[in-house]
Amino acid sequence: MLGVCYYPEHWPERFWKRDAERMMALGIRHVRIGEFAWSRLEPARGQFDFGWLDRAMDILHAAGLKIVLGTPTATPPKWLMDEYPEIAPVDDQGRVRGFGSRRHYSFSSDVWWKESTRIVEIVATRYGQHPGLEGWQTDNEYGCHDTTLSWGPEDLKAFRRWLRLRYQSPEQLNEAWGSVFWSMEVQSFDEVTLPNLTVTEPNPAARLDFWRFHSDQIAAYDRMQCDIIRARSPGRWITHNFMGFVNDFDHWKVAENLDLASWDSYPIGFVEKFPFTEEERTRWAETSHPDIAAFHHDLYRGVGRGRFWVMEQQPGPVNWAPWNPVPKPGMVRLWTMEALAHGADVVSYFRWRQAPFAQEQMHAGLNLPGLDELSTGGREAEQVAGELARIGSLPESAKAPVAIVYDYETYWSLMIQPQGKDFRYEELAFRWYEAVRRLGLDVDFVAPGASLSGYRLVLVPCLMHVSEAARTAFEKADGVVLYGPRTGSRTRNFAIPENLPPGPLMDLVGLRVTQVASLRPGLAHAIKGAIEGEAVRWRDHVETSSEVLAHFADGGPAIVRHENHLYAAAWTEGDTLAALIRHCVEQAGISATAVPDAVRIRRRGPLAFAFNYGLEPYVLAEEGPFLIGEKTLMPQSLAVWRVAAAD
Repeated sequence: MLGVCYYPEHWPERFWKRDAERMMALGIRHVRIGEFAWSRLEPARGQFDFGWLDRAMDILHAAGLKIVLGTPTATPPKWLMDEYPEIAPVDDQGRVRGFGSRRHYSFSSDVWWKESTRIVEIVATRYGQHPGLEGWQTDNEYGCHDTTLSWGPEDLKAFRRWLRLRYQSPEQLNEAWGSVFWSMEVQSFDEVTLPNLTVTEPNPAARLDFWRFHSDQIAAYDRMQCDIIRARSPGRWITHNFMGFVNDFDHWKVAENLDLASWDSYPIGFVEKFPFTEEERTRWAETSHPDIAAFHHDLYRGVGRGRFWVMEQQPGPVNWAPWNPVPKPGMVRLWTMEALAHGADVVSYFRWRQAPFAQEQMHAGLNLPGLDELSTGGREAEQVAGELARIGSLPESAKAPVAIVYDYETYWSLMIQPQGKDFRYEELAFRWYEAVRRLGLDVDFVAPGASLSGYRLVLVPCLMHVSEAARTAFEKADGVVLYGPRTGSRTRNFAIPENLPPGPLMDLVGLRVTQVASLRPGLAHAIKGAIEGEAVRWRDHVETSSEVLAHFADGGPAIVRHENHLYAAAWTEGDTLAALIRHCVEQAGISATAVPDAVRIRRRGPLAFAFNYGLEPYVLAEEGPFLIGEKTLMPQSLAVWRVAAAD
């Protein structure tokens, strides 16, 4: 269940056999290679050097390792960029983002698609039947470094083509976009411009379509690679390594191409990326927040239809965050076991050996740079391998009692028109997830429109556009459903619904929103009733004939219930959000036990896992017997025990 990312092209060939043997001795059984190797495979157009990769794969296979091979399209070589400079992406200020690092391509370039098809076909044909090949990774980290959107001539050409297929006529485009406003109407698709470099705010409907277009481009580009691989490498699975807190494209759609999802877990680095308070950032600087990794494990288990890997697991300090502390002792072990507790098939560390050169030389590996000497993270990986050998094979994850509906298009919509500067979709969803996990409960993520059957509580932090499929799924839900603010507040074309928000959900929740208010920091509206506290950041002003569970101080409804559907007309956090989620859990009849804010519980079939991110020991209620650890859970430690059955 352990793997590692390896770059044979970075090391003398005399290292390879010894490295492979040491991986096996450490307990590693899977190795990912090749995702950045285009310039070594094809140093000049049509001049290939496969010998080194042939030998590397043979050596790894002979040692007993299962190989995951990456397609090398994340790093177009210099000769290709010189031949076709139009491949390069363009930022929203019209500046070319050129060669010199990675991901220097636009998904819209026809030439790039042609060249990608060519190299993937060549690599898949040569290695698709290799006996050591277990699976494939397409490209590497779509969207990393803000590379989903591009604003160049190639993007404009492809965007116009996409719009023609979507709208058929300029008249339908103008109607969908509301282009009569500010005299933005066009008479042909060739008049459409990119939604950037405008004097003031561009048309939000045009921006949303531009985001949809790029997301569709990524899904189609990935599908092209998957189709080639399946034709030339039958019997091997395909994945892509998604990222943490990257919502720029629809992961649900890309995953339709894949056999399983994977993601790259850097829990400490993400502390700096997420909009935590400075107090929280300092508190979790050397351990990470207890829900950062778990949130993504559960999300990508859902995206992968029950199967996911951690393709890159942080093994020590990283190099790319504003600050990069050393993880506290025990954290690499804890993160590894936590991923497995959440259903991961494999946890693969990045990387085998720290590179002593180039951009990532400050990024730790399982070995010190240039040496056959395990790092601190490497020794913890070795410990995990021994513990896994004692546990044996892990059971399948059971369906969780709670589901969160997660929508990428809502993220785009709120980036386009937040109305309140601090209304961030990913933060809202994360805090709702955190509140559930603080009650010791497991969580599944589902796409809008997916079946909600069997979930006792469904959380919808925000879903701006409620499709017909999503509305049907909510209506058929047999558990309690809680909707957050701004749900149903836009149509497919980014307009306010004719019947007012929540649009298609109006009859399910029995209310309508007549005004909205974004609340600046320091401004809060008190909430009284079954849930008490305050609204911050956002408030919906609603009219309702349904049961009002809580009011604002001015008498306006704050929490409304109609049968099994509840609507929260406010952004809540802290104790207020905790009270709201606890109320819904109780209404759903779910048995829950609160845990300290630094402790988390997760079940995988008949196994239960506990993790302590904090500074103080925590005494578990369970008496064991414990497979790993003990009743007293020490800081940065974990415990595993067997329970009678999962709920």
